Amino acid sequence: MRIISGKHKSRRLSAPKKLPVRPTTDMAKEALFNIINNNYYFSQVSVLDLFSGTGNISYEFASRGTEEVISVDQNTGCIQYINKISKELDLPIQVIKSDVFSYLEKVKQSHDIIFADPPYDFELTNFLKIPNLVSENNLLNDGGSLIIEHSKHMSLAEHPHFSYSKRYGGSVFSFFEDPSED
Repeated sequence: MRIISGKHKSRRLSAPKKLPVRPTTDMAKEALFNIINNNYYFSQVSVLDLFSGTGNISYEFASRGTEEVISVDQNTGCIQYINKISKELDLPIQVIKSDVFSYLEKVKQSHDIIFADPPYDFELTNFLKIPNLVSENNLLNDGGSLIIEHSKHMSLAEHPHFSYSKRYGGSVFSFFEDPSED
């Protein structure tokens, strides 16, 4: 995995093999960040990275100048790895060890961008639980976006806040609008 742009552009990172992760491919990540770059100024957004795994998405935001990045994962190895890399690269990433659903139920802080990359083998109901919790708890700032990465074999288009999706190889990014803008 590599950081594509920003102060750590082209930096390669090697996560431990034992982590239970499936990092977003460089091709898909680059396409995603091109979309985000057209809608936001990285230095002016707050980001919540759910099911953060290796921290791949968090590093990319922080490298591009995002000052407020929160990474949430329940795996101790993932949390330790993100903390290690964040310190080595001096990235402003706050790491939280928690079950994502529990975290979304209790957190009160809203964000401009919420990115979620749950395990692809989750049931559809678990995928749809993410935008439901984000909406119910008002976790997106005005004009904010929820982006969920999932397999091309699944569609989240039935959710009322679904906006559009983009497919890159076997991965799909589904975008959800800020519920307050409906």
